[in-house]
Amino acid sequence: MRLKIMPLKKSFSVHRVPLILFLCQLMSALEVPLDLVQPPTITRQSPKDYIIDPRENIEIQCEAKGKPPPSFSWTRNGTHFDIDKDPLVKMLPNSGTLVISITIEGKAETYEGVYQCTARNERGAAISNNIIIRPSRSPLWTKEKLEQITILKGQSLVLPCRPPLGLPPPIIFWMDNSFQRLPQSERVSQGLNGDLYFSNVLPEDTREDYVCYARFNHTQTIQQKQPISVKVHSMDELNDTITANLSDSEFYGAKSYIERPPKLLSPEGRTSHKEELRENVLSLECIAEGLPTPSITWTKEDGELPINRTSYTNFRKTLNINLVSEADSGKYKCTARNPLGFVEHTISVTVKAAPYWITAPKNLVLSPGEDGTLICRANGNPKPKISWLTNGVPIEMAPDDPSRKIDGDTILFSDVQESSSAVYQCNASNEYGYLLANAFVNVLAEPPRILTDANLHYQVITDRPAMLDCAFFGSPIPTFKWFKGTKGSVLQENTYIFHDNGTLEIPVAQKDSAGTYTCVVRNKLGMAKNDVHLEIKDPTRIIKHPEYKVVQRGGKVSFECKVKHDPTLIATLTWLKDNGELPNDGRFSIDNDHLVIMNISDEDDATYTCVANTSLDIVSASAVLRVVAPVYDRPNPPFDLELTSLLERSVQLSWIPGDENNSPITDFIIEYEDSLHEPGIWHHHSDVPGTQTTAELKLSPYVKYSFRVIAVNSIGRSLPSEVSEYYMTKAAEPEENPTAVEGIGSEPDNLVITWQPLKGFDSNGPGLQYKVSWRQKDGDDEWTSVVVANVSKYIVSGTPTFVPYLVKVQALNDVGFAPEPVIIIGHSGEDLPMVAPSNVHVNVVNSTLAEVHWEPVPPKSIRGHLKGYRIYYWKVKNSSKRNKRHVEKKILTFNGNKTHGMLPGLEPFSHYMLNVRVVNGKGEGPASVDRVFNTPEGVPSAPLFLKIVNPTLDSLTLEWDPPSHPNGILTAYTLKFQPINSTHELGPLVDIKIPANMTSLILRNLSYNTRYKFYFYAQTSAGSGSQITEEAVTTVDEAMASRQVDIATQGWFIGLMCAVALLILILLIVCFIRRNKGGKYPVKEKEDAHADPEIQPMKEDDGTFGEYRSLESDAEDHKPSKKGSRTPSDRTVKKEDSDDSLVDYGEGVNGQFNEDGSFIGQYSGKKEKEPAEGNESSEAPSPVNAMNSFV
Repeated sequence: MRLKIMPLKKSFSVHRVPLILFLCQLMSALEVPLDLVQPPTITRQSPKDYIIDPRENIEIQCEAKGKPPPSFSWTRNGTHFDIDKDPLVKMLPNSGTLVISITIEGKAETYEGVYQCTARNERGAAISNNIIIRPSRSPLWTKEKLEQITILKGQSLVLPCRPPLGLPPPIIFWMDNSFQRLPQSERVSQGLNGDLYFSNVLPEDTREDYVCYARFNHTQTIQQKQPISVKVHSMDELNDTITANLSDSEFYGAKSYIERPPKLLSPEGRTSHKEELRENVLSLECIAEGLPTPSITWTKEDGELPINRTSYTNFRKTLNINLVSEADSGKYKCTARNPLGFVEHTISVTVKAAPYWITAPKNLVLSPGEDGTLICRANGNPKPKISWLTNGVPIEMAPDDPSRKIDGDTILFSDVQESSSAVYQCNASNEYGYLLANAFVNVLAEPPRILTDANLHYQVITDRPAMLDCAFFGSPIPTFKWFKGTKGSVLQENTYIFHDNGTLEIPVAQKDSAGTYTCVVRNKLGMAKNDVHLEIKDPTRIIKHPEYKVVQRGGKVSFECKVKHDPTLIATLTWLKDNGELPNDGRFSIDNDHLVIMNISDEDDATYTCVANTSLDIVSASAVLRVVAPVYDRPNPPFDLELTSLLERSVQLSWIPGDENNSPITDFIIEYEDSLHEPGIWHHHSDVPGTQTTAELKLSPYVKYSFRVIAVNSIGRSLPSEVSEYYMTKAAEPEENPTAVEGIGSEPDNLVITWQPLKGFDSNGPGLQYKVSWRQKDGDDEWTSVVVANVSKYIVSGTPTFVPYLVKVQALNDVGFAPEPVIIIGHSGEDLPMVAPSNVHVNVVNSTLAEVHWEPVPPKSIRGHLKGYRIYYWKVKNSSKRNKRHVEKKILTFNGNKTHGMLPGLEPFSHYMLNVRVVNGKGEGPASVDRVFNTPEGVPSAPLFLKIVNPTLDSLTLEWDPPSHPNGILTAYTLKFQPINSTHELGPLVDIKIPANMTSLILRNLSYNTRYKFYFYAQTSAGSGSQITEEAVTTVDEAMASRQVDIATQGWFIGLMCAVALLILILLIVCFIRRNKGGKYPVKEKEDAHADPEIQPMKEDDGTFGEYRSLESDAEDHKPSKKGSRTPSDRTVKKEDSDDSLVDYGEGVNGQFNEDGSFIGQYSGKKEKEPAEGNESSEAPSPVNAMNSFV
């Protein structure tokens, strides 16, 4: 008797028999024992397309079996290949394999061709595929001279590779001269054709060694192209490099570094077509240029991309679909997109198919007189053609056989005889390939025989499938049955599975499945049987798994792995480190179920697995070991807390410290819980030194205590210890009274007494209550008291309005009273004030500010806490338009016992009313008598708009709208304007007064084709308002301009102008010398005499509300300071002295004037919204400045 073990995958995680492999064997073709006569069967052959290494001998395989053993012959290119005539060719013994020796002499190219092997015996002939022999080729690149590529930054670039045609095609990659792969990205990538594409180039792409390499795997050779040099220029660099060689038009026509939408580099156009064969990988590519770098997306127009078979490479520029089928045909769209746009390309894909089997013909074993069928069905695109051969000859040319009938892809056999034995070949072919299958018809008369060894013993783990073999052969094909036990009945399919080759499958083997099973096979020529024996074993289990461990470097660790297994099997326990063997190191030791590692180092950080296996099964369990540096950690929590010396107001607590974890304990923190009053909340009790493990704890009455301890070291706090036992202290009278006692009335006739109640911990006993007492402060009344429950408020009713009271609140419980409480002063409720403020009068300070005065009310009439006085004021009518309109009242509150207040933000030239009220905690009292006051005129706001229309050669029309806030009666408008030349310098300023009733003005006699700047503002009697500015240009007459241009280009005119300029320069120098002798003339001083005080900024001392100056202080502010005083000796012009001086229009340069006030200095080219400020003094101009004024 022999023991057979069920095959298992040798993997530590496998727990089942490999059924898939086993069932595949069951479904294979019927095998004829080799001791029986049978036609040849090809068992091994070389591939159809056989590419050979020309440096090695050629071996063309052809192996076959049969009875009698077959003989072999070959054809080459369709004719007989006589191997005896070629000394370099020999056939291996008992084989059809050819070996062609070309290493010493001969060339591989001589033996290129199509070879086919035939294996033949007396029962028929089998043929191999057509084997195409081709030597691999790895040709060199043709030599070429490559010029340096010069390109502008941002442009696209394609570096061609164009490798030589090899067999098989080479693998392409780009490297530098140091054999380092060139980095690729979404911007730079290699196409399927091997070219290197740049969507846009950058300066870092400059290099001299872009090298394309071709690797020919078959011959293990690499060929390289000549290096390509690329130089990337910026526009500035290119300007320096090629300006001398390019005309202006050529240079500026070059494309610069600009952003642009995507454009496809490959494939070109909007559509293309791709054809691929079934089950190949479909690769579609889209590479685009653009700036910024485009991104690529893929869609299928008439469906979804197959999720499980789709992948992207080359930064999503290449779409790959594995195992394509006809269903993958259709239109695929790639979209290249960047922020400036997108471009699309549609690829129409057609999937063709070389022939593939639907039903391949199988060997047919028949007994004399039986019928049978050979079926050969294949599909493809286009649909393949089916042709039959017999013994290697087209069936049309073979001898007739009355037992066979051909019906397309099927051959029908009837009443076969021994002479019907033959090998049939089915060929399915289309333009993309062919399939060739051999299937023999073997006519035999054989009684049954069982091929499985007798009395086999099977061992199977409980709850796993059992497969009992009964391989048999016979002709006709026998039937089989299975029995269990010596007198067992036939097994039925409701519990068992019977396979066609005789195997019995027990899907889930149990203990009662053990026993002897008998297989019986029969045909008309006889019967055979065989016994097999089945044993059921317990599974191997790991009952104690190794656990995750964290160990400090230099420490020790132990992993435990306990195993339970069937007692009749031998179990082996193996330990692995990261799925490999344990190091051969004395620090590792295995003691029964334990793996021990001593003196741990960083290299020991790994996953450790214990593997338990028997002859039938294998199980494993893993744990991770983490090695850490020796660290100082928080201490472990204390333990074994104990309470002793239990007294009414104290107790002694002791404990045992936990591990210090390499850092000494410095303190212990003791916390307590009052489960009677605040369960679940822990409070700090006390701290004790780290050297102390006991503490005397002071306790409060009527508390149910429990304690816990926390250890502290330099790293931090430990987790809290386990909680101690409970200890309840006895009750006592309260030791404290309520806090935050107040007496405040909520109504005019009550007093509301409130307090902060004691916490349960402070009650010291059950029955906590409060004794509330009160009496009037200024009377002789006795205290009135009441005892209330544990609340926080008591209301005393029937009190006089706003009277001071003495109030106290005392705590008490069932044991007694707390100490005498503190007395506080409160007030009964307030009522609204009874009297209005009197003698209200108003002083108007300026157009936006007024001061209000009043007499305070008597204190008794306030009937509450004085909060302040409140002024209500509102605008009644507008003095300029004399029409009434309702305006919402405004309120200003002045806290405390004030008797006056300021009203800011008033509107000028307006009619206001106001009244004053006193305010207490209850609210406002009655209003005083309304007082009326008026604000004076102020400066207006800027005109609503200023626009210039109808420009002509010498005139401009100005239109405007009055200010939205005139703040008085408009008296006039002021228009100032000055020309601006081509260099943005300002000319002389012209000042015009305009009546207030006008809204448009035509300015005439202006210079043609000249830009003017306008400053426009309105005026009231209070002064000038904010200005508005605008610019406009007069038109130019075309004919006049043409004449001027012609004159200006004449030589005589240029000479004349130069002479005039020289004469003027000489005159100016003389004038300047005389001017310097005559002193300075401050024109600004004249204008300051008309300065408007209203437009001077109002200065505030500290910027706080209510701090306003009187009219007298304003007058003081307008007086010239000592620093800025005007004296005959100091003729400096100060900016702060006037806002309208023409010095201001000099735009920040030294504005110079002649003695008649005409401006002759240089204008600045700087433009402002209003005339620029002048310098503080009028310095003598230099000749250079004078010359500049004529430029």
